[in-house]
Amino acid sequence: MTPRTLFSAVIAATIGMAAPAFMAEAADKKVVVAYQTDALPSSVAIANGEFAKETGYDIDFRKFNSGAEIFAAIASGDVQIGYVGSSPFAASTSRGLDVRAFYLSSISGIDEALVVRNGSSIESLDNLKGKKLAAAPVSTDHYQLLQLIKSLGLSEKDVQVLAIPQPEIVAAYNRGDIDGGFVWDPALTELKKNGKVLITSKEVAEKGAPTFSAWVATGKFADDNNQFLAKFASVINKYYASFATDKAAWGPQSENARILAKLLGGTPEQQAAALNNLNLLTPEVQASDAWLGGGENSGVAKILKATSQFLKDQGKISEVLPSYAAFTTADALKLTQ
Repeated sequence: MTPRTLFSAVIAATIGMAAPAFMAEAADKKVVVAYQTDALPSSVAIANGEFAKETGYDIDFRKFNSGAEIFAAIASGDVQIGYVGSSPFAASTSRGLDVRAFYLSSISGIDEALVVRNGSSIESLDNLKGKKLAAAPVSTDHYQLLQLIKSLGLSEKDVQVLAIPQPEIVAAYNRGDIDGGFVWDPALTELKKNGKVLITSKEVAEKGAPTFSAWVATGKFADDNNQFLAKFASVINKYYASFATDKAAWGPQSENARILAKLLGGTPEQQAAALNNLNLLTPEVQASDAWLGGGENSGVAKILKATSQFLKDQGKISEVLPSYAAFTTADALKLTQ
């Protein structure tokens, strides 16, 4: 064997030995991330690939209709990270699912609301008795709708509440089969075309039923990929900061609004309007003890426990845990500061 062929053989053998390790490393950097149709500034980074570029991971983004569907996918092992609301979050953790909120996308705002149909004879909250309303199953909207009814001294015997997916809510509303729906965009925009907002999520929160939406990761993924979560959070920070400081870049004629419409549906004008309905927290506030960083006394843990108690009272879950501190972490956000 000549020196050249010997050298080539050595290189080939080296590559052959290194290939399995390289392939394993590449496989380890794959992650499935679930998102929904809510308008968020950070969704632009899904469309333009910035999440994947910044983290260095092969990210498979999958769109779902509800947080309940996302948690089912997480429980099956198909999804490692998801964008969810606090009600399905509370239900899933109460049933033993190990997930942690690492970024709060928004808290109770006007981006979710109860819309009542024109011709339903509903002019105020006093007119809800005997009506038929809908919300997505085990969603924050479902939770707030039930809490709203309870706060009015009514029960599900007085108000018929249907738990059906948002696309079905829009169809039933347009047919006149229901009198209203507690929804988020794009269903919110659709329902308002033939109705009016009766009460917003923010107003229901002020009545004692606060909610939030968050990015969550499975406990195992969070333990093994803390740097990924920090980089993922840093991308969200970038887009939220842009939205807060450069309104022109997020207006109805902007490229960002066009990208969101293409990804999530609706028109750029609708996406721009939906963004302005969000109730956002800065990274510093999120990481504080008041929200993600306070353990058992954090806002997230308290909301999860209060929501779980309500769901138990409603017969939706069988157990409320002593503490929900294990399901919230400020680590990823602190690494971005």
